[in-house]
Amino acid sequence: MHPEHFSNTMRQYKRYLVTSALPYANGPLHIGHLAGAYLSADIYVRFQRLMGKDIVFICGSDENGAAITIKAMQEGVHPQQIVDKYHAQFKDTFSRIGISFDMYHRTSAPLHHETSQDFFRTLYKSGQFEEKESEQYYDEEAKQFLADRYIMGTCPRCGYEQAYGDQCEKCGSSLSPTDLIDPVSRLSGKKPVLRKTVHWYLPLDKYESWLKDWINTGNLDGTQQHDPEEWKNHVLGQCNSWLDGGLQPRAMTRDLDWGVDVPSDIKGHEGKKLYVWLDAPIGYISSTKQWAADNNKNWKRYWQDQDTALIHFIGKDNIVFHCLIFPAILKAHGGYVLPINVPANQFLNLEGKKISTSRNWAVWVHEYLDEIPNRQDELRYAMIKNMPEQKDSEFTWKGYQEAVNSELVNNLANFVNRVVVLTHKYYGGKVPDFDESTDIYGPDGIDDISFHDAELLRLFDDIQDMNEHIRSFDFRSGLKTLMEISTKGNQILQFNEPWKTIKEDPENVKVVMNLCLQYVAAIGIICRPFMPFTSDKIRQLLNQKPLTEKGELVKMLDQLAEGEVLLKKHHKIGEAIHLFTRIEDALIDTQINKLKAAEAVNTAANQTTESKEIQSIAPIKAEIAFDDFAKLDIRTATIINAEKIENADKLLKLTLDLGFEQRTVVSGIAEHYQPKDVIGRKVSLLANLAPRKMRGVTSQGMILMAENNEGKLSFISPDGNWENGQIIR
Repeated sequence: MHPEHFSNTMRQYKRYLVTSALPYANGPLHIGHLAGAYLSADIYVRFQRLMGKDIVFICGSDENGAAITIKAMQEGVHPQQIVDKYHAQFKDTFSRIGISFDMYHRTSAPLHHETSQDFFRTLYKSGQFEEKESEQYYDEEAKQFLADRYIMGTCPRCGYEQAYGDQCEKCGSSLSPTDLIDPVSRLSGKKPVLRKTVHWYLPLDKYESWLKDWINTGNLDGTQQHDPEEWKNHVLGQCNSWLDGGLQPRAMTRDLDWGVDVPSDIKGHEGKKLYVWLDAPIGYISSTKQWAADNNKNWKRYWQDQDTALIHFIGKDNIVFHCLIFPAILKAHGGYVLPINVPANQFLNLEGKKISTSRNWAVWVHEYLDEIPNRQDELRYAMIKNMPEQKDSEFTWKGYQEAVNSELVNNLANFVNRVVVLTHKYYGGKVPDFDESTDIYGPDGIDDISFHDAELLRLFDDIQDMNEHIRSFDFRSGLKTLMEISTKGNQILQFNEPWKTIKEDPENVKVVMNLCLQYVAAIGIICRPFMPFTSDKIRQLLNQKPLTEKGELVKMLDQLAEGEVLLKKHHKIGEAIHLFTRIEDALIDTQINKLKAAEAVNTAANQTTESKEIQSIAPIKAEIAFDDFAKLDIRTATIINAEKIENADKLLKLTLDLGFEQRTVVSGIAEHYQPKDVIGRKVSLLANLAPRKMRGVTSQGMILMAENNEGKLSFISPDGNWENGQIIR
């Protein structure tokens, strides 16, 4: 076994538990989320699996907190509908982009509520909390206390008039609700009043001393827990900034009507929910419990055994919670390991501006996957190449195009394609055998080792360099090394020019082509952490089994260290395929125009009239092919009956006559039309929309409506006396 297999500055652990920040279930995922917490974790986990490590990758949807209820209020639905929608979308999006969680759970699950309540109860009974009375804002009209996000006002630092009670999104300042100038309730629009309420606080000030020592030295209770030199400077800097400023007690409960209940056996629990930053990180534990239950494992070995390395992958806005508050909670509870590293990334900007969900200035991952299908690895590559590991970075569509065309197409795909094409041309698609006595000798003046063996040893060393970058969370350098390996393969091919020497020196060509095929086989494994879909393509191309990520990389390193080839002589490979294709200007222009349209909408929204009425226009959606439009079956129909749906202010249940059949359709027009006013209306019906159950009623289609700047809806009806069921083209 080659000693470099185990070169690692970190302590060797028996197992690893890796978490990614729980995405908040009130909106879709954008590329900033991927760059912050998910791609980096996926690279690390896939690599460690390939190295044969016992590693579990945990995540889940964060489904509690004030922002969920605000989103539900805005859409006129129950919070459960919001979290169900985005939880399903998250799981689908993560799967499609290749994020390989072992368990993706959710904080609305009963197991999570039970785990969080048990945690709170243990802290409470062991005397870790302080009960305090304080004044908090209360909405007299809504008759409830207001969480931070329920309050808006003017930022005292920059003057932004729509700052939240916990943060100003314009200047980034952390705030308290009482900091705001002219605060208003987001529930009623009224000015809130201060009222007294009682909550349980975690006394972070009492933990300040050991937290400072643990963060900066890695020492905890006389044991070295981690090496601070392996932590990122900005992570340590942000932690020390908080520590130097003095930690303050932090409330662990809130007055809310959505979330995890304070255990009912605790006096004063009525109307109290757990603070989201208490229950959310406990979601890592409940997710691990669910994984363990599903796989007949012991979850405690991954949370309560000192031979486990706990690593949190997050964005920089979550550093304090994962490096100070959650470790304080874990130690106060007792019996849990603390993280050995929190390799937080910084922020990814988009086309020169900060990504903003409220301004729709984002590349939404699910839309990318829909609009640019079968290019998952192209996005992964472009984002890893510009990952904000040490400082903020930027994604641009032109940069994406350049990375794909110049690097993936011209380098990696070109190398693999030429090797496969030449192998089929010269050897019928079989790995050539060669007589080692005729091998090329003397590379770089070395005359005691063959060219073939020397290059395989260099390949081994280059792969080890890549591995070391991944182990130290330097994924950009790891990706760069991968592409340098591909470049070296291209250089071997280009320098020896087998297409010119095949007739005059066929034995030499066999050596070169065999070596290049070994390079392709190696790339099929080492690209896996970065581009898993490309790995599958290369393995299929070489007629090899798909990787299961169960030690294949360490096995390959053993082979190379022992001088063994990865593809045996006469092994039959498949026909050439295009690993990547060029990104054309038209596709890039469409995406840039989509962003410009979103910007135009926001510009219009910010231009107010004297009466402060907001002007807005809807952006043109991304281009579609005619074949996509042709799939829509739009028909003329007549509404023959209409009635309101109970407990749904926006919905009407409509019965439509299509001439050849009648349909039930649920439509969100109740705020604009009374049932009696729509009976007899001619409408346009999207008839082949998949059925969907809404408030217990199965809706079989969707009527088409126009919407003006004020949000008023109007029917789109065919002119004249059209019969029902006619096709609209």
